[in-house]
Amino acid sequence: MQTKENIYSLLSEIPDPEIPVISIVELGVIRDVKFSDKDIEVTITPTYSGCPAMKQMEDDVRKKLTDNGFETVKINTVYNPAWTTDWLNEEAKLKLQKYGIAPPEESTNDKSFLTGKTKNVTCPRCKSTNTHLVSQFGSTACKALYKCNDCLEAFDYFKCI
Repeated sequence: MQTKENIYSLLSEIPDPEIPVISIVELGVIRDVKFSDKDIEVTITPTYSGCPAMKQMEDDVRKKLTDNGFETVKINTVYNPAWTTDWLNEEAKLKLQKYGIAPPEESTNDKSFLTGKTKNVTCPRCKSTNTHLVSQFGSTACKALYKCNDCLEAFDYFKCI
C-alpha cells in the first residue's frame, strides 16, 4: 500500500530537467498529492509562468507514477500562490552551490532587481563576494549570469523570484 511519504520519495527521484542536480520535490514544484488505490492526483506549480521545463516535469511525473502501479495519473497545474525561491529547501541550495550555481541569497522580499540595483552574489567556486552581474539572463530564464572578480569564473545565480 502506498503512503504519501512513499509517493514523495518516488517523486524525489525525478531531477529538474534544467538543473538535474536537484529533484522536482527539492525545487518545490510538487505542491500536493492525493491518491486512492490506483488513482493519483498531483498538484504542481511552475517556477515561473511559461517555464519550458514544465511539460517535461509532467511527463516524468506521469511515467514515474504509472511505472510504480498507478493507473490513472492526473496532474493539476496551479499558479496561485506563485512559486517562489523561498520554497527551495536548504539541501537544494547546497546542491546548487556544489553544482556551480549560486543559490538565492535573499528571500523574495528582496526586490532590488526591480530598481536595477545589482548585488554582490557569493561565487559558488571560491566563495568570494567580489562579483558582478554580467546579464540578467543566464543559461535559463530563472538564472542570471555573474562573474567573480577574484577567480574570474562566470557562474549562474538562481534569481530570487
